[in-house]
Amino acid sequence: MTGISTHVLDTSLGRPAAGVPVELALQTEGGWQVLGASVTDSDGRAEDLPAAEAGSVVRLRFGTAAYFAAVSDGTPFFPEVAVVFTIAPAQHHYHVPLLLNPFGYSVYRGS
Repeated sequence: MTGISTHVLDTSLGRPAAGVPVELALQTEGGWQVLGASVTDSDGRAEDLPAAEAGSVVRLRFGTAAYFAAVSDGTPFFPEVAVVFTIAPAQHHYHVPLLLNPFGYSVYRGS
């Protein structure tokens, strides 16, 4: 099993994005099966997501609408961000940060 964590940073405000709902799902033949969910803490981190098996395709879905509703009064351009990736064999942990702003985002494989 491979651990998965994430970190969301609001690049428009220059600070961690607290309170972002995060869902981890596994791709199956029948669609997506939710494995677990979390909410980013005051440091923008969600480190309590469940592990996934090597070879799996997984999705992190970030509920950015809830976050932007809390920090601004506009309708977000991206109400959610979905990041899909494959768990490679022999990997013990994946950290997938999200850099977020009202009109764009970027993700990468962190360490």
